[in-house]
Amino acid sequence: MTNIAQNLFSLLWQEYSARVTYARTYQQMITAGGGTVANDHIAFRSLRLSVDSPHGQVNLGIDYIGQIAEALGYVVAGEYTFPQTHLYACHYHHPQQAEFDLPKLFISELIVDELPEQIAQLIYQTVSSIQDQLPVSSTSLVQATKSDDVIVQQLQKVFTRPWLPPRRSVVETVNQVTQYGAWVLLHGYAVNHFTGYVNRHNTPQYPDIDTTALGLANLGVPMKAEIEGDFYCGLRQTATQAIKELVTVIDDISGAEIQIPWTYAYYEIAQRYFIELEPGKSVLFDSFLGNNAQQLFEMTRINQ
Repeated sequence: MTNIAQNLFSLLWQEYSARVTYARTYQQMITAGGGTVANDHIAFRSLRLSVDSPHGQVNLGIDYIGQIAEALGYVVAGEYTFPQTHLYACHYHHPQQAEFDLPKLFISELIVDELPEQIAQLIYQTVSSIQDQLPVSSTSLVQATKSDDVIVQQLQKVFTRPWLPPRRSVVETVNQVTQYGAWVLLHGYAVNHFTGYVNRHNTPQYPDIDTTALGLANLGVPMKAEIEGDFYCGLRQTATQAIKELVTVIDDISGAEIQIPWTYAYYEIAQRYFIELEPGKSVLFDSFLGNNAQQLFEMTRINQ
């Protein structure tokens, strides 16, 4: 399963970095400095609700991606709540993370039932158009009759939007209440961000997150103004601004597909530090900080 995970994440990186030019700039910058690009974690978004589909009821929340993570050998290693924005998240860790250089997975979900009824109904109505592109079950991952390449190709298809394009008015109305919800209606389960792991890029020119962020800014990459977290908490994170791209929506008047500009993804960088568990015993912080995550969720906000 580790080989499948590595190949899947490699394909997702190719798709993501083709869209997010800032990720390619980071890769080129670190490689030019003699370093190596390693991923701390990959983030995905989802919606906590269940809908009927041609294959029965489907949970569109964390479980949608989480069942795949678990089939690949990942286990839940942390939970996080964000009551102000009606979000909940889990991070998944692979027991052989260090051995096979596997990233952590950070999967969040919007608790749709906590939203105003009108907004919740707009979201339900949109995702009820879910098509046949559904999560691959754990059992199909381990079928001996399938090659690794076939399994990876099946899994890659999951990381898209499985419902029809939303109406423009729906996206704009939902965005006024939850920018996260509007984003998921548009992008579905596409990668929200990859995260460059500063500790691992081993580049003397960029020894820490501060010099790395400055290096990106000097190359013209628009960066978040602040670095979240601090040394004592064990984690510092920052990110590029989110790129904008044309997304497909349904025009409310003509019913035709049209394209409008919207945010897609950003590239994050993170540096981890040792924290003292008890006198004389320190470990590298390997989890996440809720406040950091909340600030980074906002990177896809778009003003209408």
